[in-house]
Amino acid sequence: MHNSRAPKVSLSIMMLLQYAVWGVWLPYLATYLQASIAEGGLGFTSTQVGWILGLAGSIGAVTAPFLGGQIADRFMNAERWLAILLIIGGVLKFITASVHDYNVFLILSIFYSVFYMPTLALTNSIAFAHLGHAERDFPIVRTWGTIGWIIASNAFPLIWLQHNVHVSALPPFFVGEPLANSKALIADALRVSGIMAVLYGVWAVFFLPKTPATRSVEHPLAFLRAFRLLTHRGFLVVTLVALPIAMIHQVFFIRTSVFLNSFLKFEDQYVGPIMSISQFSEIGFLAILGLFLKRLGYRGVLTIGCLAFAARYALFAISTEQTRTIAVAACVLHGICYGFFFAGSFLYVEKVAPADSRHSAQTVFGIIILGLGPVLAGLYNQWLDHAFPTDGVNPAWRGLWLVQAAIGLGSGILLALAFRPGSTRAEPTPATA
Repeated sequence: MHNSRAPKVSLSIMMLLQYAVWGVWLPYLATYLQASIAEGGLGFTSTQVGWILGLAGSIGAVTAPFLGGQIADRFMNAERWLAILLIIGGVLKFITASVHDYNVFLILSIFYSVFYMPTLALTNSIAFAHLGHAERDFPIVRTWGTIGWIIASNAFPLIWLQHNVHVSALPPFFVGEPLANSKALIADALRVSGIMAVLYGVWAVFFLPKTPATRSVEHPLAFLRAFRLLTHRGFLVVTLVALPIAMIHQVFFIRTSVFLNSFLKFEDQYVGPIMSISQFSEIGFLAILGLFLKRLGYRGVLTIGCLAFAARYALFAISTEQTRTIAVAACVLHGICYGFFFAGSFLYVEKVAPADSRHSAQTVFGIIILGLGPVLAGLYNQWLDHAFPTDGVNPAWRGLWLVQAAIGLGSGILLALAFRPGSTRAEPTPATA
């Protein structure tokens, strides 16, 4: 039952903190891991960094139905379980900041992911449970997650990693060794994230609305029932399309900064702000997602999201150093890519899932986007390296981006042709022994 007055403020704060905890360290981790020991980094190889960023996230997403939806659907209030996962993950992240051995760092990263990844779906489920009109209100609440990411990912470097900062000019609590420009300071992002996660977990217990477990007697294993949603045609089609879309979505983050810097010749200090256009665009399109769902329905919105991927990569493909503003403008399309397809997909899952397994349905779908998608992206990225080898500096960018565009176009066509609006919610399926 929805509250008569949805606690939008607390849910918005929840989203802001959820993505700030992630955004404060993720954009900078690879730089820290690969930087030489002399610079203050850990000196890991690119292959080792790939394992840390890819394997850890994938394992966390795959285990999410067990640690996330299963417990929240059946045994414990969702907000309390969210708090427990956040606090454990925060402690692990804080410890990781002091680790210099690759094997230990990898193991801790995997454990952290196992505890953090379920919280992404849990926050969606908590929001859906307390928003009276999810299609209208969720995009606005979720927008605060993007704001949290932007604030955290920009505030940390501006405060702590700024170049030409004299230690004597900093407030007393910042004064220490004069290492303001050292890669070693990036490790502090992990410590900040850990502290934020613990405080966020404590806040969740006291300020998030109570979201009790449904405790269905007929269906004790909620996550198994959520997998049965694959027999629902609409859910199956969206899931099949989400795999290639999640794959090319990951490649955007892997390759775009290199493309802007080494091929289009944007200077280092401008690459970050250009990439941030994507997040600001995301805020705008999430704010109007509800209106488009009302006018076009899920098939229309999700199809537009796929086609936006195709359009963005097509614009990248025709961009050169002389016409590089085209690539900058293409970053605006990220808002449609993420807002219309990914946020729209989570809303669709909420709409079609049986009422007593919504938490698990969200985490199962999270496996596709955050688990299998990154795994396929890693293999796909290796194929791109072979298909479009570098000339010593750059790969054949035009061909590489056109392949991305073709996948986005094909995904959009498949969704438009195969998706059929069925019943608004999948029929309950009796549990089997």
